[in-house]
Amino acid sequence: MSGPSTVLVTGGAGFIGSHACAELLDHGYELIVVDDYSNSTPQALARVERIAGRFAGAVYELDIRDRRSLSAVFDRHSVDAVVHFAAFKSVSASVQRPVEYYDANVGGTTALLRTMHEHGVHQLVYSSSCSVYGDAGTGPLDESTPARPTNPYAASKWTCEQILSDVCRRRPEYTVVCLRYFNPVGAHPSGLLGEDPCGVPDNLLPYVAQVAVGRHDRLRVFGTDYPTRDGTAIRDYIHVMDLVEAHRVALDHLADAPGMHVYNLGVGEGSSVLDVVTAFSAACGRRIPYEAAPRRPGDVAELVADARAVTRAWGWHPTRDLDAMCRDAWRFQRLNPQGYAGSARRTESER
Repeated sequence: MSGPSTVLVTGGAGFIGSHACAELLDHGYELIVVDDYSNSTPQALARVERIAGRFAGAVYELDIRDRRSLSAVFDRHSVDAVVHFAAFKSVSASVQRPVEYYDANVGGTTALLRTMHEHGVHQLVYSSSCSVYGDAGTGPLDESTPARPTNPYAASKWTCEQILSDVCRRRPEYTVVCLRYFNPVGAHPSGLLGEDPCGVPDNLLPYVAQVAVGRHDRLRVFGTDYPTRDGTAIRDYIHVMDLVEAHRVALDHLADAPGMHVYNLGVGEGSSVLDVVTAFSAACGRRIPYEAAPRRPGDVAELVADARAVTRAWGWHPTRDLDAMCRDAWRFQRLNPQGYAGSARRTESER
């Protein structure tokens, strides 16, 4: 480990955040975790401890927009860097409730930045999204592709990127690594951690997995008339374990150079909705029933990464394919048919 030793993780109980905590603990980091459990559960962190065999540091239940509570965390702990996952992430919910999304995602990020600066912490790994590219057309998209967000969620992520860029220009002491995820899926190979959204999933893989385990009768395929090879939307799926490994590597590279550094995280290949259904059917050994449904507002036909920049910069690239993503997602769902059952938690709509 050549990067910072103590890391504050916002949204550490969420899907990606919990996997990142397991990865960082496994590589010797000390962690401070904050999460308001608005779309997560403390049970995920208990499972992180089982995987890692330890959970040094502390966990705080708080909304990062509560600057007084967040500042108290920084007062209690010596933090070297922050990994910032905390955000609302549903495209469809953002279309219905745009003000809430801007308030949570942009307001949360500005509150975090102000608190970091007050405590002399200037190293950040930021969780962004390929959705900032919007309807950019076909073909792999590199980091120079102009941002064209098509929904409030994507616009909130792009706004945060602009804020971070402005901060780095104004404050030379800052180093920000901004990681634009394409579509994170899969689960921890232990089967202890996975994606367990509240209610009917907005994302494809957990929806397919819940159909496979019998929690839903069939998958709804939103849009079968896109200008793609089979009419369904194409996305670049990346295994969550590859994704969190990239965050660990990012922490190791925060000392490379100050300023803002933006990287795509994807495998560089697109899979359609029906490709995923086929792969998951093979993983679980049963047919996944589905029905056509209208397109959802804010969705686009295709998003595929040109992710060569991160390989050039760090010598890192993802190694797990779609079959592995489906096998690991199915293992988690099979071993946890009701997800993190028994854990009290709230959905975004109940906040």
